[in-house]
Amino acid sequence: MRSAWIATGAALFVSGCGASFPTPSERLAQAESASRGAKELGAESEPNASLHLKMANDQIKQAKDLMERGDNKRADALLVRAQSDGELALQMAKAAKTRAEADELIAKVKSMRGGK
Repeated sequence: MRSAWIATGAALFVSGCGASFPTPSERLAQAESASRGAKELGAESEPNASLHLKMANDQIKQAKDLMERGDNKRADALLVRAQSDGELALQMAKAAKTRAEADELIAKVKSMRGGK
């Protein structure tokens, strides 16, 4: 009988720990911000950036589903990944934009030199 009480107490303790994890609202906002920034910078038109943007958006959706079910701890971990993927997509989009601008400047310089 005593072991049954211990098992019940342990189960309640474990389930209580998961429920007490705070809602990762700030992390959600950060992940959504990174994703939005990447999209606004044109990540969808850059293949590698687009892949990471899609992964970030999928992870955000999954995290929201987990939060609705009260699994805030797993949602938080997923949002860490989503934020990282969103930021990576953002940096890839920035790099692509910078490369395009550099290529444009090189072409202008070459035309000014007479195509040399």
